[in-house]
Amino acid sequence: MNKKPMIALLAALLPGLAAAHTIQVGEMLPSAAVSDKGEITLQGDDIVYQNWNSSQLPGKVRVIQAIAGRSSAKEMNAELMQAITAAGLPAEEYQTTTIINQDDAIWGTGSFVASSAEDSKRDFSWSSMVLDAEGGVHATWELQEESSAIIVLDKESKVLFVKEGKLSPSEIEQALSLVKANL
Repeated sequence: MNKKPMIALLAALLPGLAAAHTIQVGEMLPSAAVSDKGEITLQGDDIVYQNWNSSQLPGKVRVIQAIAGRSSAKEMNAELMQAITAAGLPAEEYQTTTIINQDDAIWGTGSFVASSAEDSKRDFSWSSMVLDAEGGVHATWELQEESSAIIVLDKESKVLFVKEGKLSPSEIEQALSLVKANL
């Protein structure tokens, strides 16, 4: 049997196998920053963007929802977001941070993604919303395209939980339990 075609096939498949995120449970969250767009803030009724950096995260227990700029990615883990809202977590100790990869939007919908993010900030003013126009955070953390990643951090930004894709009911329970245990 000629092994060269088999080796070539395996070599072609390896990059796909190696494409895993760089976030590890028990480690500190890798540093990332957004300067094109950035954190969405409210000044009165006006939306203002400011640079965002992951070094701003320590101090509160957080769930980071890093999503593609697509409604399908937003809906992927909506159950967890609803469970968090229903839990009534104390704002002085907990915050959700949503990072939206505008660069991973369906072609021609980037302005709608930005408008939706701004509307979400108005609706959930206590939540941290970051619009990443160039997809730098997703690239730095090597996150999957067209997907959602959920990352639970303790108050020092150590990763307690990470999962890309839709969370199962038991994973939702696990993530929420970790949040509550670390408040």
